[in-house]
Amino acid sequence: MEQDLKSASSVCPYYHEAIELIGRRWTGAVVQALFAGPTHFSEIAQVVPQISDRLLSTRLKELEAAGIVSRCVVDGAPVHVEYQLTAKGRALEPALFAIKSWAREWLELTPGDGASTVGS
Repeated sequence: MEQDLKSASSVCPYYHEAIELIGRRWTGAVVQALFAGPTHFSEIAQVVPQISDRLLSTRLKELEAAGIVSRCVVDGAPVHVEYQLTAKGRALEPALFAIKSWAREWLELTPGDGASTVGS
């Protein structure tokens, strides 16, 4: 029994790193917005309207640095930028879908502020 408690209290460093990355404010929503395919910055901002442009830019840079999102400059008039998930990013879909399903079952939104609380 004591051995079970000891192993349960030891958190896998890979798990911890993943939770810290995906658990940052708005990161999951940004990744979810990219599941549809290549997307422009303004389209992501529309899908996640509560996020500021500055924070969206920061999250996209973090996700790009982590190899989850790729940024592609598309030539044309005017030049524009598209963001899309890499294979590493697309591999997050089942995990984020599972979290979404869990949230719909166990959390309830508080009217007015969008915060959630544990439901039964």
